[in-house]
Amino acid sequence: MLDGWARQQSARFLKSSTIDPRRRLIERFEEFTGLYPWQWTPAEGEAFIADLRSGQTPIQMSTARGYEVIISLFVEYLRDSRYDWLKVCEERFGEVPQEVFHEGNSVMHTVEYEGDPRRRPLTYDEVQALFDAADALPSKIRGQGRKGALTTMRDAAVIKTVYAFGIRRTEASRLDLVDLRRNRQAPDFGNFGSMMVRFGKSSKGAPPKRRMVLTVPEMDWVVEVLKHWQAEIRPRLVPGRHPALWVTERAGRLSPRSINSAFTAAREAAGLDPDLDLHCLRHSYITHLTEFGYPARFVQEQVGHSHASTTAIYMGVSNEYRNNLLEAALKNRLGDVWDVTA
Repeated sequence: MLDGWARQQSARFLKSSTIDPRRRLIERFEEFTGLYPWQWTPAEGEAFIADLRSGQTPIQMSTARGYEVIISLFVEYLRDSRYDWLKVCEERFGEVPQEVFHEGNSVMHTVEYEGDPRRRPLTYDEVQALFDAADALPSKIRGQGRKGALTTMRDAAVIKTVYAFGIRRTEASRLDLVDLRRNRQAPDFGNFGSMMVRFGKSSKGAPPKRRMVLTVPEMDWVVEVLKHWQAEIRPRLVPGRHPALWVTERAGRLSPRSINSAFTAAREAAGLDPDLDLHCLRHSYITHLTEFGYPARFVQEQVGHSHASTTAIYMGVSNEYRNNLLEAALKNRLGDVWDVTA
């Protein structure tokens, strides 16, 4: 059953990174129930979710829904008349698979965003504190007589680049030198006027999305960061002919996990909220571009969102920004009243 389901998903060009965790969840559910799929009932599904909600680390609502959807997809495959599982189960066991989750016992999707509410954009001061801490780490390491000064200089450059272009950790990891390009509209930025993201987050069954991210004037400081990395620091890691923009001391490509670790080290050194993670820099980029006055459509294109509603979820503009909008609106309203009564 599991092999057939895996083949069905593979035929839809889903990646193994999607198929394998789904398979493991079904095996986990089977182990929890101690029953075969044709013996599962809604009661087993409810007990499974209830168990995961208990204990010291209960699952989030979005995780519970994801599990329910995966189990339902597997059962749907078994119940599909285009396959023979219903007939086989009826003939051999006298039972057939039935729905485990339904409208009465599954999580309803009532809001757009169900992520951790502690995830938020960084303030401008927090961004600066993060960068200052990242820049200070190489000197601290050298002062302690330890190795790793070059890699921490690289890590500082990576963190700044993630923020300056609003990219994801995997997108940053997969960048090559050739992905940094000129922008004829901004010749002063040289070869760092734009960034081609070739491994953007893909929809299920689709290839990675591509997008061109332009360097905005408010982030022009990243040009010097990238110049210094490419001309001064990267060659000292002896990458040879490796195409990656971000390389390791062993001439390999820097992994998404390592980029995550770089952010965590800088965050801890800066004494920032431990609930902040690397993805919060993407939230910050969207928020700050909005506060700089860029149109919503431009921001959406920069970060590669298919829908404006997704971009809006990432936004957390400051009270000052909202007050400025309110002040402008009030001035316009008063102006209209004055014109009418004049």
